[in-house]
Amino acid sequence: MIAQIIVDVPVNRTNRPFDYHVPPWLRPLIRIGSRVVVPFGPRQLQGYVIGIVEDDEAIPDRSRLKDVVQVQDDTPPLTLELLKMSEWMSKQYLCPWVTAVQAMLPAVLKGKSEKWLTATDALDEEACGRSGLLWELFRKRQLPLTEVEKQFAEEYLLVPGWIQSGLLATEYQVRDKITRKQQSFVRSLLDEGKLEEAISSLPARAEQMRRVLQLMLMHKEQSLSVQMLRDEYGITRSPLKSLESKGWIAIEQVEVYRDPYANRRFQEMQKPVFTPVQEAVLRPILQSIESGTYASYLLHGVTGSGKTEVYLEAIERTLEKGREAIFLVPEISLTPQMVERFKARFGADVAVLHSALSQGERYDEWRKIIRNQVKVVVGARSAIFAPFRNVGLIVIDEEHESSYKQEETPRYHAREVALWRAKENQGVLVMGSATPALETYALATRGRYELLRMPERVGNRPMPEVHVVDMREELQAQNRSMFSRKLHEMIADRLAKEEQMVIFLNRRGFSTFVMCRSCGYTMRCIHCDISLTYHKTNHTARCHYCGYTIAQPKHCPECQSEHIRFFGTGTQKVEAELAKLFPGIRVIRMDVDTTSRKGSHEELLNKFRSGQGDVLLGTQMIAKGLDFPRVTLAGIIAADTSLHLPDFRAAEKTFQLLTQVGGRAGRHELDGDVVIQTYTPEHYSIIHATKHDYPAFYQDEMMQRRRTGYPPYFRLVLITFSHADVPVVIRGAHTMADYLRQRLAQTTVLLGPVASPIARVKDRFRFQIMLKYRDEPQLSDLLAQATAAFEEWNKQQKVLMTIDVDPYVLL
Repeated sequence: MIAQIIVDVPVNRTNRPFDYHVPPWLRPLIRIGSRVVVPFGPRQLQGYVIGIVEDDEAIPDRSRLKDVVQVQDDTPPLTLELLKMSEWMSKQYLCPWVTAVQAMLPAVLKGKSEKWLTATDALDEEACGRSGLLWELFRKRQLPLTEVEKQFAEEYLLVPGWIQSGLLATEYQVRDKITRKQQSFVRSLLDEGKLEEAISSLPARAEQMRRVLQLMLMHKEQSLSVQMLRDEYGITRSPLKSLESKGWIAIEQVEVYRDPYANRRFQEMQKPVFTPVQEAVLRPILQSIESGTYASYLLHGVTGSGKTEVYLEAIERTLEKGREAIFLVPEISLTPQMVERFKARFGADVAVLHSALSQGERYDEWRKIIRNQVKVVVGARSAIFAPFRNVGLIVIDEEHESSYKQEETPRYHAREVALWRAKENQGVLVMGSATPALETYALATRGRYELLRMPERVGNRPMPEVHVVDMREELQAQNRSMFSRKLHEMIADRLAKEEQMVIFLNRRGFSTFVMCRSCGYTMRCIHCDISLTYHKTNHTARCHYCGYTIAQPKHCPECQSEHIRFFGTGTQKVEAELAKLFPGIRVIRMDVDTTSRKGSHEELLNKFRSGQGDVLLGTQMIAKGLDFPRVTLAGIIAADTSLHLPDFRAAEKTFQLLTQVGGRAGRHELDGDVVIQTYTPEHYSIIHATKHDYPAFYQDEMMQRRRTGYPPYFRLVLITFSHADVPVVIRGAHTMADYLRQRLAQTTVLLGPVASPIARVKDRFRFQIMLKYRDEPQLSDLLAQATAAFEEWNKQQKVLMTIDVDPYVLL
């Protein structure tokens, strides 16, 4: 038997399957999709089986093949569909095949090759002498080399000599990081009659032993958790050990899932009565689910129109058909509120995957999926790789969100992967948003997706009234506060009415930069071309790209002046200003700084929901997915933050943010208001956001895109080069540009090479090339050839080159 294996060496020249012989004792275990350990050069590495040839007579030179060393799983973690999809991703996103495979697995399954020192048969007691290291190896037989270097630093230099003399040898081992949670359970070894006899035979003082046996009698054949016996009945280990020694009970270790929601009780929710609009959009979706054929829909519904109920009904119908469903939400929308709705509706059939879970919790949730113990997965971007075998429905909520695009290799977009999976499984894809991505809406208008509209809120509740404040007029009126008079007045009004507010600013920290008013010096990161942000809580200036942090100086480092000041506004500064203007106001701030601790996100939202806060102040994480009945005001401090970035999507992102934040207000019985503070009230993205008019914004933005030649009229590829030395990175970028120019179609536009908008990050200088193309079917092949042609040069010069197909971040 021969196994075709892709090996964990993510470079171009090894981007293919390698043949390995499967020894007879591994043949019952190995299957397509298995993780294996194989020798590769001098090392042992993890690999993935993508094919098996039973008849090895067909393989030439099979006698020269190396053996598979180990099969790492009883059940293959990769389905045939996922393997097929990984090959497609490798070609689509120009990444090594093994990288695409690894994107589909939990982190704990990505084994690392590690060098170990082992004792040979020649190492006996006599040979150990006085060496502490040799005695340790004689006892344990093997140790990781990194541990040897740490614990036996003085003897480490002698290791090569001992290897040469044959006392020691080195080998590579692949270890994954899997840990399985286990709990102790007590099981009775006696039948009912014998249990009663045992209870009556115990002396009066053996009260705890008697209690255990009585509980055993009550629970018949069930095992009892040792932790439960301790917590609920105060029973210690000692009486359990005594009962075990008598042969009456057995104490066993049982594997249990780590469940982040184990202590939560979810009330079953009543299905709502659907509005005529909800019924109208559900009809075609449910018909496609019933027929079991591929279909794709864009559900364009205003905030508060009841899209989530449509999704839940579609999922329920999918489960009734015996199929599985994947529900994707942006990471920042994966709120406890959202999870609660799914757990309440589908109970134990739901697995949740997101970054706030520990690696062990993610692994256990993933195991429920691979073992067919759940039917629904709710999660962020990577949940699209859930190892289901019969996907009937994929829902992408807030499909416009940039977080669906992965910014590290493989640079996939969850929407494209979902489309591939839906077609492969003859399933249904539903994408929903109040502000769809321009590319998605354009495809829907052209018939690629069926467009479904929900133009009104549930119960015909009105959209919030939007007030645009020109901050230039505020300055002329001598108002230098970060709050306009209108927003100040409305905050005071809500406080008086005991209603709640959401205030949005997409900048964390206290100030966006620190500058000396005497000489103009601005504090910048020493590793990146970016200014430092001041954080008042610990009086530090921090780089939000590489994490570089310094204590805030009292004097200017350049001219020693005391006039070093903070400029710009961050969420911490808004919080301080609110406390000053409205004494006693209760502000709950949500940004990266306040939600880094596990569970803090849920804790803060629960506080706000229970009325312990008047204002929920935050960055993008409060912009969507939140539904609080008493929120009647949404304030946007600086609508221009994203508008003037060097990004062709700047206007689109601004419109989306304003619409989404505004949609948090007035979602229930109370009417809502939105205050947008801006220095450019005449910009079309702001004008259309005030009217909740997506079609008008779409028309204006499409004109801009057509004029400037950007998506959806053109597709983009961004090639970025980085190196510690400017001349090297420039040479690499120009050489690649010359290579491509000679081979590209005449209709493809090559821009650059030019310095990236942020020219240095983490001490590496960055140059980029952008390709704009419409119809060039051979472009992927050309880029793959270019990558192969320059791989050796890039490796020698230590130039890092990345290719991003359909990029979202151009900085």
